[in-house]
Amino acid sequence: MLIDRFGRRINYLRVSVTDRCNLECSYCVPRRDFVKLAHGSILSLEEIEEIVKEAVALGITKVRITGGEPLVRRNVESLIARIASMEGIEDLGLTTNGTLLDRFAEKLASAGLKRVNISLDVLDPVLYGEITGGGDVKTVLKGIESAKAAGLGPLKINCIILPSVPEEEREKIRRFCGDNGLDLQFIAYMNLEEGSGPVEKTPRAHRPPLCSSCNKIRLTADGKLFPCLFSPRAVVVREEPSASDAILKAVGLKDEKGYSFPHESMSRIGG
Repeated sequence: MLIDRFGRRINYLRVSVTDRCNLECSYCVPRRDFVKLAHGSILSLEEIEEIVKEAVALGITKVRITGGEPLVRRNVESLIARIASMEGIEDLGLTTNGTLLDRFAEKLASAGLKRVNISLDVLDPVLYGEITGGGDVKTVLKGIESAKAAGLGPLKINCIILPSVPEEEREKIRRFCGDNGLDLQFIAYMNLEEGSGPVEKTPRAHRPPLCSSCNKIRLTADGKLFPCLFSPRAVVVREEPSASDAILKAVGLKDEKGYSFPHESMSRIGG
């Protein structure tokens, strides 16, 4: 069992498999000069599998696959199948923008994926296009239907409370989720250009949770383990004797509270 310095049990690993995405959401990648990771620096699926395997041996029971957009990573469903088969995994989920879910839903369900979170901040097609840099909300809605048909559930909608979006748009999201049997969670907005964001509960937001209840560490696509979303400190897995050593070191670096957001992009850390 992994216990940090403040007595919190750490049993949740978020795994970013890529910093690439097929959308350009303004709140995720605010800087257009953002440089994506070199392909050579990105962990192979086999490396990720080994890190997750050692994490599970240490007490991790929950794993979430993220990006960027994880479904742009080639053969990601094979990684999911390998993780799903590990003894000790109790909860395996994936966070996606939903635009590719229509073609992947059945593969993901067959691989053993248990839950899917879908990012959807507005239903209005014009607003959605503006926020996502040209995305089509119809592809997300189609993906939701395909995921439901494939038995991927419960489906959860992640909706960021964007200052530029009218409250009535969030009300539309509430009604849409209620009418379609979808769970809804509101996520506090973080200003990445200023490097600031909530480190405690924000009114109306379900996420991020209180620091006192944090149970997670984060693995980036290039093999850095971050103890917290709001921490500049990281452990480079490839520089440690083993993945287990890296995980234990990352847990040891967890602070009582997060204090700054050092990343250029949410896609770099995995949201």
